Amino acid sequence: MSKKKDGSDGGHATLTLASIAVPLVLRKVLAVAWTKVVGKEPPIDLKDPKITFPEAIAWAVVLAIVVETARFGVTRSARQQAALEAAATESD
Repeated sequence: MSKKKDGSDGGHATLTLASIAVPLVLRKVLAVAWTKVVGKEPPIDLKDPKITFPEAIAWAVVLAIVVETARFGVTRSARQQAALEAAATESD
């Protein structure tokens, strides 16, 4: 059996939760921003004949860039925080 350090599960659970929550929240925020800027709902239903190809591609690119950048930031900050906590624990 492997031994776990105290607090290691909490950091992993927080990272997992943030990695799930951030994209969901950002998708809602982007949908509202898209509606205000473009004047219509984002192209979510690709079977709708009113949605143009450039519009669908623009939505996909914007969504991917924003969500993946945020996920990267969340993961990076969590890893940096874990490294700082590990360094503090080692120095004690």
